[in-house]
Amino acid sequence: MTKAPITVFGGTGFLGTRIVRELFEAGHRVRIAARHPRLPDWAEPGDPLEPLVTDVRSEAEVGRALEGAGGAVNAVSLYVESAELSFDDIHVEGAGRMARLARTAGVETFVQLSGIGASPTSRSRYVSARGRGEAKVVEEYPKAMIVRPSVMFGAGDAFISRLAGLTRLPVIPLFGHGQTRLQPVHVVDVARAIARLLGANPPQRRLFELGGPDVLRYRDAVKLLQAQLERERPLLAIPFPLWHLAALLAAPLPGSPLTRDQVFMMSEDNTVGEDVGTFADLDILPRSLRDSLPDCLSTQASDSSSSE
Repeated sequence: MTKAPITVFGGTGFLGTRIVRELFEAGHRVRIAARHPRLPDWAEPGDPLEPLVTDVRSEAEVGRALEGAGGAVNAVSLYVESAELSFDDIHVEGAGRMARLARTAGVETFVQLSGIGASPTSRSRYVSARGRGEAKVVEEYPKAMIVRPSVMFGAGDAFISRLAGLTRLPVIPLFGHGQTRLQPVHVVDVARAIARLLGANPPQRRLFELGGPDVLRYRDAVKLLQAQLERERPLLAIPFPLWHLAALLAAPLPGSPLTRDQVFMMSEDNTVGEDVGTFADLDILPRSLRDSLPDCLSTQASDSSSSE
């Protein structure tokens, strides 16, 4: 384990906050690099946590965040583009900038967070940017480790909360026939894997795909939520061309709940491939969605009540 700090870019996000905690609990000093950095709620005075204002588009701010660091994690993510930010800004140019400056600064380990299915040739602008970002990172930092989680769940996630919201409808619309296969993974298990990669004697693999023990069709995940919430509703198959049309019509709306990128992603399986590193290489037994649902739902219900 290095005594130098580890920089977590995007350390205030859904995954980033968990990475910060896992690294802290493993005994590391941690820099929380974000545009609006803040210490976590659990932090106490004197904890070796350092918030740093960092925009990944800024050469100077990224360089400052990496100065003297022993490791770095890119957990920055952008899911919806805007007039100010594009997928290329964050997932390609930003990722490449972090990797290049990490190599220049002599950072020992660089971990790039991506996603299963990342490919430069994807029809999804988001997934394509992720794939091109991976290539850019490896070009700039050849020893970088790429970590691709499947869809993540956990307290405060988007996956379970959106599915739970759908179960309130009189009829639940499915993407196609709901046959797309998913391998949901708990966000804390992914964070724990990152901490292992930044610890002593990590595996020599450079590419990891992380999925939970349950491989579910989308329709089965919906039914799982229905059963847990005791909300039986009929399922309605909707062809993907109609989803694309709906996404196009919704695009001009501020904060659109549906994008074409989401539709493209829901048309392709999101499961761990072959010849890649997995949780098994890291001696981690991931928790299942089935077993975790009660805790995740109770936490979300508690958060909702406290915010009212």
